[in-house]
Amino acid sequence: MLEEYGLKRVTLDLPFRLDHVNCFLAEGQHGWTVVDTGLHNEQTVKRWEAELSGKNVTDIIITHYHPDHFGYAGGLQAKHEARVSMSEIDFDAALNAWSPDFLDELSHNYLLAGIPRDQANKMLANTKDFVPIVTPYPNADHFLREGDIIPIGRYDYEVIATPGHSDGLVTFYNQEKSMLLSTDHVLPKITPNISYWFHGDPNPLARYLESLDKIKTYDADFVVPSHGDPFYGANDRIEAIKSHHDARLEQTLASIDRGGTVYQVCQKLFKKKLTVHEMRFAVGETLAHLEYLRYRGECKRELNDGKYWYYL
Repeated sequence: MLEEYGLKRVTLDLPFRLDHVNCFLAEGQHGWTVVDTGLHNEQTVKRWEAELSGKNVTDIIITHYHPDHFGYAGGLQAKHEARVSMSEIDFDAALNAWSPDFLDELSHNYLLAGIPRDQANKMLANTKDFVPIVTPYPNADHFLREGDIIPIGRYDYEVIATPGHSDGLVTFYNQEKSMLLSTDHVLPKITPNISYWFHGDPNPLARYLESLDKIKTYDADFVVPSHGDPFYGANDRIEAIKSHHDARLEQTLASIDRGGTVYQVCQKLFKKKLTVHEMRFAVGETLAHLEYLRYRGECKRELNDGKYWYYL
């Protein structure tokens, strides 16, 4: 399906419940471009060696700094001496996300969220486990900016800043084909995780919903996501995602009728048993919804005994 766009989808396995990430490969006038790289592990390295054998890779485009997209960027750049392009916001985030100072702050923030210390320690250890699969870091040779026109294969794409899932996430739109490389911004079956951990944009869910409205103005016909299969009708999916968040916000409000910590609200919103990795995302998403409601004046927050307490 993607051949007519000059794209090849390279689906890499992930060791999580979300078990894959779609990366892309495109041949341009001067060489090959890779869009996202997967984790830096043995399986990914071997897959890229097979996919890129005999190819002159000139460019690596990273859509955002999360490990399944950014992890092997440095290793792949070193092998091919390719130019790495990504947003400056997310490049800076990548350099900080697994640093000792940042991890110390994260540990404190887990406690602010009311997470029991033993659970917080497990979550922190899980975050530290990502260090070897996101290093070495690449050198960012070019920072992508809103409105840039860049070639990916045989077509040009407009760079669209779509913060929310990460502060510096970018998507790419080809006007000629009405095609959107939606990365993790618009997904066909699941809603992207929108998390907050007391750093970065203080209201990421608001930014995400604004970004959805921005993408809606393009009315893209064909959408190529980073998880799941390509689909038609960006705007229909955007409306479904917005409806999901409306319902989730109502559930979040109902969960604090008697007040609660972030962790307590999370336990009400996420009923199924979660792995440590999944708990990190669930609590971060709960906090993002609580902060969205707080900024709208629909709930309040106080610091009690070293924990944030949200109430109506």
